[in-house]
Amino acid sequence: MTKLDDRILYEDNHLIIVNKLPGELVQGDDTGDRTLADDVKYYLKEKYNKPGNVYLGIPHRLDRPTSGIVVYCKTDKALSRMTALFRTSDVKKTYWAIVDKAPEKKEGELVHYIVRNAETNKSIANAKERKGSKLARLSYRTLASSDNYHLLEIDLHTGRHHQIRAQLAALGIHIKGDLKYGAQRSNPDGGICLHARHITFMHPVRKELVDVTAPPPHSTLWDYFAGQVSGS
Repeated sequence: MTKLDDRILYEDNHLIIVNKLPGELVQGDDTGDRTLADDVKYYLKEKYNKPGNVYLGIPHRLDRPTSGIVVYCKTDKALSRMTALFRTSDVKKTYWAIVDKAPEKKEGELVHYIVRNAETNKSIANAKERKGSKLARLSYRTLASSDNYHLLEIDLHTGRHHQIRAQLAALGIHIKGDLKYGAQRSNPDGGICLHARHITFMHPVRKELVDVTAPPPHSTLWDYFAGQVSGS
């Protein structure tokens, strides 16, 4: 079990927002591995001396190798409303990605049609609409560069399966460590350098703006880029 105190980004009676590490599961899957949800339940049980099972709702997902912001719900009311917010794109999400090649333009919008392959758990982004495809849109800008890598900031306008990974791969751009979508080498922690950096939404119960930013994981490259951005 991992210590959560320094990874809680926001908490009230209805929501708890946590900074996920690469490799953590948001919820249980076929592996049976311990999940971040398990750790959050334990944290809540210990902090508030809760007897019995702790309720924790999961309104959205984050891929296992990805790090960053995960929203959990403490009440059933918050879960139903928060799930609706994610479904209607009333949640604004920004990601950071460390990639091996910079896009031709420093900033712009990518529009593709994504087809998901359930057997391989992979999505392919196509320039033209195909049978069974879904529209995928994102905006990006290049924030910083090193000798071998570049830091992109990405705003998602749609929420498709592996959308950022697939859309960048369609341009021959690969997220560091993402072997599934064409990166040459894995990361030591088994994760990929894609980080859910920032989220804003109207609180589902209190009707106040929630604005949360998550620091990226500590590594030589992440620390370098975080320093470049904060110093600019």
